[in-house]
Amino acid sequence: MSTISALENVHQKGQFGDYEGKSENNLIKISEIKNLFIYQVVQYKNSSVICEEIKIDNLNLSSKPLSVENNQNTRILWNGPRNWLVITTQKEVFFEIDKKFEQGDFAVTDISHSKSIIELEGYDAKEVLKKGCPFNFNDLYKNNCLNSTFNGMSIIVDMIDDKPDKFRIFALRSFGESLYHSITDSSLEFGYIGK
Repeated sequence: MSTISALENVHQKGQFGDYEGKSENNLIKISEIKNLFIYQVVQYKNSSVICEEIKIDNLNLSSKPLSVENNQNTRILWNGPRNWLVITTQKEVFFEIDKKFEQGDFAVTDISHSKSIIELEGYDAKEVLKKGCPFNFNDLYKNNCLNSTFNGMSIIVDMIDDKPDKFRIFALRSFGESLYHSITDSSLEFGYIGK
């Protein structure tokens, strides 16, 4: 049995919107990201474990709001007080998480198949996000993340790079198609490439 992404029959490849006469470097790139493992880690209120001392894939759990710890394979997003998302390409990270987070102190949930992930890249990517999200993206920098809404849909935004701006936008799978259409519609003005 194989998994089917929420955007399998929705995401289109090619150039769209106001792309004529523009260099590909100046167009926004939109792609669907698949095959990531996503684990939500929540520390119980009565737990006395010091989270900053726990390492996953050699990364610390940060208690700093909006922060992202990362290496080549794994990103750990601060998702709220005592709440993190561990996003990785390595299946083995789950075994590390299972070993290091005691059931009496933490709840660990595999949410890999419950998310749609859209990657948005380009110099105007922040402008696209500003169209549907109330957050001030001028205050978001590389390796920051946030929880917000985009046209009424709950999203998590992870800023991966700033040369050019590159974001991963996570939404519940059931909102994937609506989010995709909202983002592509917001990108038409700038021209975009579906990859």
